[in-house]
Amino acid sequence: MTGPWRQAVAVAMAAILLAASCGGGDDSQAGATATPSAPASTAEPTAAPVTSPPVAAPELVIGRVLPETGSLAASLGGALITGVELAVADINAQGGNVKLLAGDSATDPDVAPETVNRLLGEGAHVIIGAGASGVSQSFIQTLSDAQVPQCAASNTSPSFSTQANADFYFRTVTVAVGESQVMANSMASRGATNVAIANRADDYGASLAQLLADDLAELGVTSQTVTFDPGAPSFDATVAQILDMGADAVGLIAFEEGIAITRRLIEMGVPSWAIHLTAGQFDFSMPERVNPTDPTVVDGLRVQSPSGSEEFNQRVFEKTGGNAIYGGQAYDCAVILALAALAAGGIDGPTIIAAVPEITRSGQKCHSYGECAELVVQGVDIDYDGVSGPLEMDDAGDTTVGRYVLAEVRNGELEVIETVDVTIDQ
Repeated sequence: MTGPWRQAVAVAMAAILLAASCGGGDDSQAGATATPSAPASTAEPTAAPVTSPPVAAPELVIGRVLPETGSLAASLGGALITGVELAVADINAQGGNVKLLAGDSATDPDVAPETVNRLLGEGAHVIIGAGASGVSQSFIQTLSDAQVPQCAASNTSPSFSTQANADFYFRTVTVAVGESQVMANSMASRGATNVAIANRADDYGASLAQLLADDLAELGVTSQTVTFDPGAPSFDATVAQILDMGADAVGLIAFEEGIAITRRLIEMGVPSWAIHLTAGQFDFSMPERVNPTDPTVVDGLRVQSPSGSEEFNQRVFEKTGGNAIYGGQAYDCAVILALAALAAGGIDGPTIIAAVPEITRSGQKCHSYGECAELVVQGVDIDYDGVSGPLEMDDAGDTTVGRYVLAEVRNGELEVIETVDVTIDQ
């Protein structure tokens, strides 16, 4: 079993040297194009100063349904919630009129619908959430029936792009093809030739696993897939299946359960540098959680995640202690909803959702609620470029331009090593 991993060492070292001399590997694939970029703090100001309200905006009540508890609370919850709270504070400071109602999705499709019903009963006009695609699916029909706009900051499943009941749904993160492309390019650049893809058994896991397999194939890398139950009491059988594949790299698509699987893979002799995790596991405390006594055993492991600008991430870090995953996307959800309500002249759901796509494309560039609101009041067609990037939303409510960070564990600490902008081909 140790043969493929040992053979891959020489290939990986050669690939690393080649990447260093050539500036990276192949950055293209059907459906998405990724390009490395510098931090965007100068291009996208977090908030333009506005000293007086540009207009008396209608009060918009936002209900947020995000993971305070459950399997995504540690990795996503804090940054998602902080992103929304920062946005509401900025919007109101810049002349907006937004009220925030809080709710816990619990990362549970049985709990989240109850939270949504409570928030609607308390007067929410729009909803931000949930954290997981599968959890959003548990209440999307309710919001469609009620004609209540929903923005998701971290749902990457392709299913939302085509399903009929997503007519009041949009998202500020690119579909999973963006993440799969960043992940595939990173694995191939390190010399992977045969990847074991292990995915959790849900909409997110299944769709990302298929996309990753396709993207790896485009790069000439073979793959095999194993699906696991994220609620299983033990993942020994899953790890055994991965080992039996004789792969030289592992792509692990998981949430909280990924900690236990990663720990077991390393215990069974899989080199940490051969393991690549998905955004649901992006957590700066991850190395220590995998091995509290010696987090350096995780050195070389890589993980990528959607991200905000460097400047905005620093604001989130101050609240979360160092995790900003999807925080920028959550911030942009709130700003877009507030601008759409302003453009619509009220809180009518159908009018708000109709205004959403046009706010993020084709018009005059603006970078904050205050700056954009002034233009809206003047009757100017705007193109909001958010803290998470240009967005450029399509008619289906999908963001077509996204920003990702690629991070690697070095000396027992997770460090961001590259920023990549991804454009989804139309």
